[in-house]
Amino acid sequence: MHTSYNQKLGLPDMGPQETLRISIPLPPAPSKSPCPVFTPGQTHTLTGSSSKQGGLVPNIAGSAPLTFLTSRQHYTLSTMLASVRISVLLLLAARSVIAYDAGLRFKSAPEVESRTTEEIYQAALDEGGVVTCWHGGDEANQQEFLKQAFEERFPGMTLNLTVDLSKYHDGRIDQQLADGNVYVDSVILQTLHDFPRWASQGALLNYAPLGFEAVEPAYKDSAAAWYGVFHVMWQLIWSTSKLPNVEIAEFDDFLKPELKNKLVLTYPNDDDAVLFAFDLIMQEYGIEWLDALLAQNPRWVRGTATPMTLMMTANQTEAATFTSFSGFGNIPGVNWTIPTKAQFVSWPQTAAILKDAPHPEGAKLLHAFLLSPERQQAGGWPVRRDVPLADDFPLPGLDEVRSTNATAFGHWMADRSRVERLRFWLEDRIGTAQGLSPLVDDL
Repeated sequence: MHTSYNQKLGLPDMGPQETLRISIPLPPAPSKSPCPVFTPGQTHTLTGSSSKQGGLVPNIAGSAPLTFLTSRQHYTLSTMLASVRISVLLLLAARSVIAYDAGLRFKSAPEVESRTTEEIYQAALDEGGVVTCWHGGDEANQQEFLKQAFEERFPGMTLNLTVDLSKYHDGRIDQQLADGNVYVDSVILQTLHDFPRWASQGALLNYAPLGFEAVEPAYKDSAAAWYGVFHVMWQLIWSTSKLPNVEIAEFDDFLKPELKNKLVLTYPNDDDAVLFAFDLIMQEYGIEWLDALLAQNPRWVRGTATPMTLMMTANQTEAATFTSFSGFGNIPGVNWTIPTKAQFVSWPQTAAILKDAPHPEGAKLLHAFLLSPERQQAGGWPVRRDVPLADDFPLPGLDEVRSTNATAFGHWMADRSRVERLRFWLEDRIGTAQGLSPLVDDL
């Protein structure tokens, strides 16, 4: 169904000689103005006349009549207006809704949680005992351990958890916001650039969960709209059973002759965190490193969990990667390390509660759980500054590792034009990402 510009502006469609009377609450013009003096609230007349000209093209009033050119009619303001901007007239005449900076509402101070975990738990049960979380990832069962741990810790609670690529989750969240139909409570994503945008739109709940005050300041919004909840990193990983005589310590070790036809890498043009890894590596080694890597004939795959799956499959030749995470524990037949020469990727996976979440108490309980000291210590490098590393953690504290900067990824992600340029620069060299979504490819 066609909607005319008049309808979009809230004005009725008019015939050639019909008139529309509107009130324009303007201040009086100066007494010496060559134009008539208007009294606030005075009614002025727009007279319709036929026109084949389309679009909405204002003629700014000066010594000439102010006109509207619409898709169907040509309207002329019969009274002369001086120095009146068309935007003001349109807003007043059409009573249109405009975009605004949600920060100008002020009063953005967050709700600071003062209840105990058990009190939040009871409130979540009273709310219905449900929380819906959309979590970034590339395997459908990747966060089953979180669901199990949460529901075991809080009997009677149900965590409805959906894992998908963050770059798809964020668009679906945008659609919910556009439709005014928010049905997700908590989002935990890799697309760090989305959170400041959503916060500026007033879409997130300004809420400081238990433990928020101890979160690394660089990982959190000052109004508590979003905050990091755990760290993610890419490691240098290889199969010791398939490569018994190979040691890997730096990114240039992946260029060794023994690794030709044995590398498996996630498409950098399909995952921004992997794209960032290539950016960091080439900042150190240059384009020559990429040329040499391509000569190794790596297998390109979708998803960052897929390389580990292939490496651990006995009848597959793939044996090494730097675009995956194996965890911090010991896996039989697999070794891993972090480089010391070039920078490697790490970042705080970031969480927020949607302002219109249907189960805000359930979301608050989930975030309290994620930031609890027990959960933080079990997850590698804590995002809380007051939680020590686990006794058996194999790496020094993050502030002692000089070859990574966990805040850099967020800044890099915010520069979308550069990200896209690099994405297509690499895509031109390795080709478009091929294959099904890693959530359904059975790999």
